[in-house]
Amino acid sequence: MELFVSLPFHGFVVTTAVLLLCFVPINVSAVASRRPPQLQLSQKLRFDQNGEFKILQVADMHFADGKTTPCLDVLPSQVHGCSDLNTSSFIQRMIQAEKPNLIVFTGDNIFGFDAKDSTKSLNAAFAPAIAAKIPWAAVLGNHDQEGTLSREGVMKHIVGLKHTVSQFNPSEAHIIDGFGNYNVEVGGAEVSGLANKSVLNIYFLDSGDYSTVPDIPGYGWIKPSQQFWFQSTSAKLQRAHMRPPMAQKSSAPGLVYFHIPLPEFASFDSSNYTGVRQEGISSASINSGFFTTMVEAGDVKAVFTGHDHLNDFCGQLTGIQLCYAGGFGYHAYGKAGWSRRARVVVASLEKTVKGDWGAVKSIKTWKRLDDRYLTAVDGQVLWSKNSAGKRRN
Repeated sequence: MELFVSLPFHGFVVTTAVLLLCFVPINVSAVASRRPPQLQLSQKLRFDQNGEFKILQVADMHFADGKTTPCLDVLPSQVHGCSDLNTSSFIQRMIQAEKPNLIVFTGDNIFGFDAKDSTKSLNAAFAPAIAAKIPWAAVLGNHDQEGTLSREGVMKHIVGLKHTVSQFNPSEAHIIDGFGNYNVEVGGAEVSGLANKSVLNIYFLDSGDYSTVPDIPGYGWIKPSQQFWFQSTSAKLQRAHMRPPMAQKSSAPGLVYFHIPLPEFASFDSSNYTGVRQEGISSASINSGFFTTMVEAGDVKAVFTGHDHLNDFCGQLTGIQLCYAGGFGYHAYGKAGWSRRARVVVASLEKTVKGDWGAVKSIKTWKRLDDRYLTAVDGQVLWSKNSAGKRRN
């Protein structure tokens, strides 16, 4: 497998949606001089010989101290012997069943309050992915930094682990909020004409932990500096996709991963989403305009978050699918009798008239439950060149 990592330029045009929050002070938390060296990988992420690229999303592991950390919200028959090791076992089973090309951990990877040593907890949490030698990426949630490492320290540790494609922050964005804003490019199939072109772009952002603005309570949000980076990166990738060699007529589809859901996740009811909504939408108390920024960019087809463990739905708004993964970890709150779960996303390539692999034709998703059979549920098409949002039979 092979990985392209794209570095953005700084200073893009501010959109109206972003200006809505220009009154909020920017908390500059990462400066170029403080940035640790980025991991250099010789391999590139690309579509496989079957024209597919599969992503496993793991949301809210809440890993702590392993065998001594008890499970929460499980049936009485499951309590004895249940621990963080059940979370690790679930990851291992998912890897064996789905054989993903990339694993994405979408925050609250550890539960800092209950972790005696955050470094050891992080190592144990990501150990199944590392042992499988599968490329993996991670973003931060609101609990990762509540132990013995700061938020900056957690991300520095993550980028130094084996087989990760995680980045501390983009090297050319000299000032940007948060830790763990980066993008990954996925090349076309190796034997195709698009082998050296990114045909799927994946963006990762730090959605913060809690508000640092006294008059704004609640959770954090994606700040203007991060949105500027996203805009410029998206624009650069779209230009590259539509120029020679192998110039394409439209931009490559984009996927976005972060932890805290946007306020727009509250736009749906049971008539227009696939999955379940069993708790409120715990987004920031203000709207930073990032959804509008993604709509204006034009390439994003789906957004994937965690944070609210009892929600696992996908709903489409203004051409973008907004998806929860559902709670994965056994030391995270859940609902007894409602299985822990993981989301799988598969992008598939079309065949050209010459018979080789071309651009992405569709993006599908389903979830697997941590039951005896790893039951697959809620299959649907998130995006295709012809339609979006259809259920998969």
